[in-house]
This record gives sequence, C-alpha cells and structure tokens, in this order.
Amino acid sequence: MNCLKEAEFWFIAGSQHLYGEAALQQVGRHAQTMADKLNESAVIPAKIVFKIVATTSDAIEEIIEAANYDKKCAGIITWMHTFSPSKMWIRGLGKLQKPYLHLHTQFNKEIPNEGIDMDFMNLNQSAHGDREHGFIGTRMRLPRKIVVGYWDDAKVQAKIGSWMRTAIGVAASHQLKVARFSDNMRDVAVTEGDKVEAQIKLGWSVNTYPVGDLVKYIEAVTEAEIAAVIKEYEAKYTMHTDDLASVRYQAKMEAGIKKFLQEGKFDAFVNNFEDLFGMDQLPGLATQDLTAQGYGFGPEGDWKIAALASVMKAIAQGDDKGTALMEDYTYHYADNGASLILGAHMLEVCPSVAATKPKIEVHPLGIGGKDDPARLVFEGKAGPAVTATLIDMGGRMRLIVNDVEAVKPVLPMPNLPVARVMWKPLPNLETSAEAWIIAGGAHHSVISYSVTAEQLQDWAEMMGIEFVHIGKTTNIVDFKQQLLLADIVWKLK
Repeated sequence: MNCLKEAEFWFIAGSQHLYGEAALQQVGRHAQTMADKLNESAVIPAKIVFKIVATTSDAIEEIIEAANYDKKCAGIITWMHTFSPSKMWIRGLGKLQKPYLHLHTQFNKEIPNEGIDMDFMNLNQSAHGDREHGFIGTRMRLPRKIVVGYWDDAKVQAKIGSWMRTAIGVAASHQLKVARFSDNMRDVAVTEGDKVEAQIKLGWSVNTYPVGDLVKYIEAVTEAEIAAVIKEYEAKYTMHTDDLASVRYQAKMEAGIKKFLQEGKFDAFVNNFEDLFGMDQLPGLATQDLTAQGYGFGPEGDWKIAALASVMKAIAQGDDKGTALMEDYTYHYADNGASLILGAHMLEVCPSVAATKPKIEVHPLGIGGKDDPARLVFEGKAGPAVTATLIDMGGRMRLIVNDVEAVKPVLPMPNLPVARVMWKPLPNLETSAEAWIIAGGAHHSVISYSVTAEQLQDWAEMMGIEFVHIGKTTNIVDFKQQLLLADIVWKLK
C-alpha cells in the first residue's frame, strides 16, 4: 500500500515569457506561497511541492516526464497564473501517466479596488488562462479532476485533499498484488473475472498459491509468535470465550498468513471454505485482524473484492472511519421507505466498522467441515457510508457504488454470532436493490464510512473503467437509460 506520508504532489504553475522576467518571478513567488499554505492545511494529506513556472513545451515535457518516473510523485496539480498558451502543453500532457488535477483559482481572493490597473490585469489572468488550459485537457480527452474556487478556502482544500487520497488509490492499484489461496466458489458467476484485463487496466497482479504452501507457513509459526498475536488480541478486543485453543489457532494462522503476505509483498488475499486442506479452521479472527491492519480480503475466492477493499483502504488511510468486506444477507422490510439491509459475512468482516469494542467468540460453522473457528462479533456503527462492488461485464469492468445510511441494528439478534452492519440504501431499499440488480451488482461489496462516491468516480475515471452510481436521486427509468447509453459508449471504446 502506498503511504500518503511518503507521497508528493507536484504543483506546476503556467505562464509565458510575454510578461517579462519580473512577472514570472512574481508568479513563482505566488505559487510557492500557495504550496506552503496548502501544506499547512489539516485536510491536505500529503506534501504539495511547487516545481516550476512552465513557459515552454520543452520545460513542460521535461517536468511531466520527471513526474512519471519519480516514485514519490503521486500526481500533478496545474494552475495557470497568467495566460499559458495550451498548444505548448500538448507534448507533455500527451505523455502524462500520473493523476492530474486542474486547480482553477487565482492568487488574490478579491479584486483590489485601487490596486487594479493594467499591470495587475496582465499578471493575474487565471480567469481566462485556466480556460485555455481546460480546453486542451478536454480536446485531448484527458481524465482529470477540476477544482474551482479560492485556493485558501476550506472547501477547496477539502476537495484537493480528497482527490489526493484518490490519487494514492491509483498508485496503490498500479502496484497491488493479490494472493489467491483458492479458486472462486464452484458454479458462482459474479466472482469470476478476467485477471489479465484487470492487470492491464487496473495494475492488479492476481495469482494463485497452493493452500499447502500457506499451511507450511502456518505450521512453522513459533509459540512466541502466537503469544505476541494473542497479546494484541487482548489489547484490542474483549475475550468472550473459554475456548482459548481456538483463539490460539487463529493467532497461529494469522502469523503464518501475514508472514506469507509480507514476504510476497501482497496487499490482499482470498481463500475459500471449499478448499481448506491442511487447516483445522477457516481463518476468521485471523482474517479480521489482518484486514484491520490494512489488507484487502475476498471470500470464496473473490479477488476483485479483495483488491477493491485494498484500494479503498489505501484511499482512506490515516482517516479511516471504517472500510470492510460486506455481503447483503437479509432484509428488514418496513413501511414508508424505511426498509433496511442486514449485511454480514460468515467470519471475515473488518472490525474497523465496529461501533464498540468487538468480542472474540467461538461458535460452530455449518460449512467447511472444520473445527469451530474464533471470530469477532460486533454491531456496525451508524453514519453515512457507501457500498461498492466491481464486476466484469465482459470486455470492461464496472464499478457500482450505492450511497447508504448505516444505522444501529433495530434488533439485538442475540443468536447471530457474526459481525453485522445494518443500513438503509439510498434512495430506498426497493429502488436501490432493483438498480443494483439491473446493473449486475455482486452480493459481495466493500462498505466504507470514509471513501466517498465522488472519490470512487474519480478513481474509476483515472483507471479507465465504467462507474455507476446509485443515490438519493436515482429513479429506475433514468437509470436504465444511463446503462443503455453506457453500453453503447463503452462498446465504441
């Protein structure tokens, strides 16, 4: 996972030599002031580095080539302080391989009544300089984020910070490795997918490793390593079982799985209850604790969800209010649009979404034919969130996102021994579920209280995949029309 703290975003100001050297020096001072001030903002999650005042095709090409090859650079931010003829940006932007934000702003917030003269006008031309720059981005069909407003306003800084997080998701995606310890569940369609296309389009390296190889790692775990993991369990969770042997085995599995993932530099993994050869239990508590540390996970061999969870955790890092594997399990129908979805999974929901301190419990598991596994049991927190899923449409990937409002579960459900989250999908259960099904949405998803639909839309655009949004204004007639048009457009690409 790429770390926000180590990332840089290169700030490039645009101008031209028409205005003279003194004016260009002023442009540079203004741009440096803006970068310094932005870096002081609490909502800017990574360092913004002012690089150059770009005035020639050669300089622009050189700085963009440098950005492409600099591993710390996670994206570029451009701003036209004056008028920068956009034809000189073509060669450089044509080579750009990093996320791109166009900041449409100006150095001064207000027009200086007595200070404005033609010299001031010549130096402060962002209002039309950025429109010239915007045209070339559109003409070249470049995916980019456009943020408009005064650069020192909190709302503008929040938009920049949000995009920066999405750009980190792009960087994480390009380097993401998924370890598959099984194939997908037999006869299931939606968890299938084109792994070659996923690597070409999204950068995901998805490969299978024998369960037997993983078991060797698990069996090699020492008593000291098991004790260290259990000590972490005791610090983070409430021990609510007398079956310490089961907890101990989960700790042993966690230590083994983590060592395998670390040595292979994997960001996500999958397993399948149909393929547990050599294991005494299905990894439950072990998987939950690993996902709390930032790993993505997909059940029943669902590598697309494992990778998507890893990307979303990368976007949310440092400010993650909860991001976890989820599955639609059952409905709670109610009148007046108040119907709810109960989401859960057998064992593996990440505790980052827990409302209170999770409990470690041991209960029978009716599938898999193994010993009773320890797992974390908890209720999910309330608050606005999204659920997202990725499907292979045959020829393209489709990211489906639904805005939801998570609620405290309306029933205690004392005999349900799993982690669970309850939410109201927007605009309501009936419309949301119909739209989700029409779009081909999977039963596995990722829920996040931090990542937004806008960030996922930006990520999808940067990765060149289709984005479908279900929210409070969704109606089925328009939604079907949008999907029909999307089918036509994507078949032409």
